[in-house]
Amino acid sequence: MDAMPNHSHGFSPVPGVERCGKLSLSTKNKVCLGITILGVVLVVTAVVVRVLWPQAPKHKEWKGMGSTPHFSEIVLGRCYTYTQVLRPELRHKDCQKIRKAFMNAFLSKDPCGSTEQDYQPLMELTNQSVPCHKTVLWSKSSELAHQYTGNLRDMFTLEDTLLGYIADGLTWCGDESSSEMNYESCPHWKEDCRTNTLSVFWNTVSKRFAENACGVVQVVLNGSISNTFDKNRPIKLLQCVKSPEHALCSSAA
Repeated sequence: MDAMPNHSHGFSPVPGVERCGKLSLSTKNKVCLGITILGVVLVVTAVVVRVLWPQAPKHKEWKGMGSTPHFSEIVLGRCYTYTQVLRPELRHKDCQKIRKAFMNAFLSKDPCGSTEQDYQPLMELTNQSVPCHKTVLWSKSSELAHQYTGNLRDMFTLEDTLLGYIADGLTWCGDESSSEMNYESCPHWKEDCRTNTLSVFWNTVSKRFAENACGVVQVVLNGSISNTFDKNRPIKLLQCVKSPEHALCSSAA
């Protein structure tokens, strides 16, 4: 007699359900559990990252406009343009070192505690001799003065020198609590502090430019206004140019 089929009391597997001992989870429940675990892992990771790598401190807010965007790239590009195209006699100047010295002059420093010494390495790298009788000082007459030197390329305003050409029209500052530039705001020379990075820079380079002048020095002033120049204005202040006969003082506003 043939044996009867062995019909056990087990149950056939139900689609979507797997056994593991006495426990089983549907595919849907497994997906939900996996998402929950992943969420917990991400939250824990975010907390750990925040603790180990805290956000950079926020820059202090000032009254003046922030640093010029792409400042570093502009400095390097202008340096190459000046030394390789406009004044190829200065092609030996190292623009990479000049850019680095410029950035080091103010990054990670108090923007209201700038000094002439901060810019000395930059001044040395950009040292440039202007021939005698070729210096032009200006005050409140920028457009006219630069039209003049533009037509006579052998004449020099401060902005026609390497360092003046690089920095003309730019704004920059850093922060003592950060290694980054402050693109949001920089100290205003009148409302925040006079020893800011921008004012000290122009005071320093203007002083050198004027003191190095020799022979006849030409000055372009605005005769249509009563106060042709303000010697108390710190931006681009030109100190006295010494000569055997007289001292000529002017300030470029």
